[in-house]
Amino acid sequence: MSPRFHRYAAAAVAALSLTACSSTPEATTSAAPTPAQSSAAAAAFPVTIKHALGEAVINEEPKRVVTLGQGSAETSIALGVVPVGIEEYTWGADPKTGYLPWIHEAVTKAGGALPKQFAGMENLDVESIVELDPDVILAPWSGITKEQYDVLKDIAPTVAYPDLPWSTNWDQQIETVATALGKPAEGPRLIEQVKKQLADAGATRPQYKDLSFSYIYNTGPGTLGIFKPDEQRVAFLSMLGLKVDPVVDEFKETEGTDSALIGLENAQKLAGSDILFTFYMDEKARKTVEAQKLYAEIPAVKRGGIVYSHDTSFVTASSIINPLTVPWVVDKYLPLIDKAVATVKK
Repeated sequence: MSPRFHRYAAAAVAALSLTACSSTPEATTSAAPTPAQSSAAAAAFPVTIKHALGEAVINEEPKRVVTLGQGSAETSIALGVVPVGIEEYTWGADPKTGYLPWIHEAVTKAGGALPKQFAGMENLDVESIVELDPDVILAPWSGITKEQYDVLKDIAPTVAYPDLPWSTNWDQQIETVATALGKPAEGPRLIEQVKKQLADAGATRPQYKDLSFSYIYNTGPGTLGIFKPDEQRVAFLSMLGLKVDPVVDEFKETEGTDSALIGLENAQKLAGSDILFTFYMDEKARKTVEAQKLYAEIPAVKRGGIVYSHDTSFVTASSIINPLTVPWVVDKYLPLIDKAVATVKK
């Protein structure tokens, strides 16, 4: 499964609902650092971060930050450091602004300058990165190749993924970014903030308790895959109180993907999942997939207990866990999950 799939495949939600849901604290960016905070940050350097492609030696507090992949820009912003440049993500961006909406909202609310966006993935715009003159390049949840890294590390210290591309756990990413920015103590604080936001939201939905779910996907007619518990969109739902269907553990993970292709012939193994989550790239794809007999006969699908969405910003935000996406999306997610939960008869 390609890294591009992991960027564009995202969490899903069911049909539109007007049900009101509980409020969740908004994400905020940090105020300008005090002299004491600046001194503490300076004391955190030099720092060396080892990763799968080498190591990044950061000698002093970075002022000009560039981010690649997903999630690092959001964590950096939440730590009070607006990147000068970020990899563009047009699929989930607001067409009016060209930015992921939670990034645009957080930066403009704080009165900051929006980062320059540049092409990424296999078309990485190295020239734009050079022009941005970064002090550090953060890519702990990305798919940068060894060849790309060898170029980037000569521009600025570059932090890649700790193990495999697109497989960094969300909390590990936050800790890595906080360390790189000289704010290691802030990482655990942000992690606990995210956990609390999701736990508080889940606490308003006691009906979620003990309900099982599977997060599935397809790569075309006749295919079926399932995301594993550590995958971010699955972890998001687990922290709301839903339980991953134990059947997920029966399938061998495709290396480096946090997922497994199980084949449509195994669709009935999902019969014990009270709710299914998935995504379709568009309405035509949804109709094609749901017209398949084996798929249509999955109990959760048959009774309407399946959650999906075509809103690309929503799908993107509910697929990644960080200090900006969670408060932006969670109140939008709950009523859509509620609709699927209402189909479950216990």
